[in-house]
Parts: sequence; C-alpha cells; structure tokens
Amino acid sequence: MHYRSQNKYHAVKTKIDGVIYDSRKEAARACELMMMEKAGVISDLKFQVPFLLQTAFIHDDKKYRKIEYFADATYYENGQYIVEDTKSPATKKNKEYRIKKKLLLFQYPDITFRENL
Repeated sequence: MHYRSQNKYHAVKTKIDGVIYDSRKEAARACELMMMEKAGVISDLKFQVPFLLQTAFIHDDKKYRKIEYFADATYYENGQYIVEDTKSPATKKNKEYRIKKKLLLFQYPDITFRENL
C-alpha cells in the first residue's frame, strides 16, 4: 500500500506488514534484509535505530535539543555491526544528511556504515 506524501524528493511512503517506510526503495530493502535474517546471513536486525550525536544543552539561557541520527536498519553480519541507510542520489546530497553522517562516523568509529543507493 502506498501513501501520498509531500516529499521534496517525491518519495512515496510505503506500508508493509503494518510498518510504514519513508520510500518504496527503503521498504524493498527492508524486505531483503528480513529475508537475509531468516536465511541466517545477518542477525539482530532492527529498523529506525536512533544514535545520539549530541546531547541537549543550555547556552545563554537558550535550550538546544539533542541531535539524533536514525539509521534505516542495523544488524550483524560476519561479526561486524552494520548501520545501513537507503538513499536516493538526491537525498544523499542533502546537507543535513551529510553532516549527520559525518557526526555519526566520528561518534561511533567502530560501526560499518553502508549506504544503499
């Protein structure tokens, strides 16, 4: 089932087994990952996993919210912890995404990061 959304990248939200994904491409990748887990290729598959990039703080009496990165999926493959995001070429160029990705890699140097394009 597809949901119409006003997304600047024209992504269509897609619902599979009661879960709504941000795009058809992300939903298709989620299905692939679920099959890989069932086949024993990967383990401990999780979706929309938050990673804290910066805690909330107060500066000059102004409150700043925490900054989080939400990975599309995380799992273990051959003993490695994989953090994966599904992006289109256009969303991969998004400035906010690029900054958060850099912060993620800096804060969590032991992860293996994959972009599914």
